[in-house]
Amino acid sequence: MVVKRRYDSSRRREQAGQTRAAILAAAGRLFVDPGYAATTLAAVAAEAGVAVQTLYAVFGSKRRLLSDLVDVTIAGDDAPVELSQRAFVAAVQAQPDGPAKLGAYAVHLSEVNARQADVLLALANAASADPDAAAIWQKNVADRRRGMGMFAGHLKESGCLRSDVDVDTAADVLWLAMDVRNYDWLVRQRGWSVEAYRRWYVDTVAGAVLPR
Repeated sequence: MVVKRRYDSSRRREQAGQTRAAILAAAGRLFVDPGYAATTLAAVAAEAGVAVQTLYAVFGSKRRLLSDLVDVTIAGDDAPVELSQRAFVAAVQAQPDGPAKLGAYAVHLSEVNARQADVLLALANAASADPDAAAIWQKNVADRRRGMGMFAGHLKESGCLRSDVDVDTAADVLWLAMDVRNYDWLVRQRGWSVEAYRRWYVDTVAGAVLPR
């Protein structure tokens, strides 16, 4: 009598997740230094400790690897949950007034920018010479603008916007203020504290779109 071993799909999924995470972590290091253009998929595979065939099986292409790296770095995890459905959005929307909503978002934004700055700045640099990186950068720009459009709409619906500021203008202000390059300049290059950066964000946006 032959006893068949039960197929452990959960173990296989766990191993696949670990492999994917290792490749993303390796890409995150190498795409920053020496950079996206200078990094081959073979180099990423070697850094991750996997065969290059495994990398291709998981991601298929260098562009897909970069795109997934950007998404995971921004979200903070690999869970298939839209950003608009994440807990921080509900936390911001639950705040009682405009300054409190901006303050709650500033906390989230500073945490995200600390995590994503290296990868997004590397992406922006690569976009100047690589068409695939440029396309991913433009998608990121559009996604951020769309997200800030939702935030501006919420501020409008909550009665938080100044009467002379429309949703589109508010979205542009929010979109500009949340740019990772502001965090890079102020915190990483000029040495501001994170708390000072958060205050700058709230004061800047509030002065432009909230009632005076």
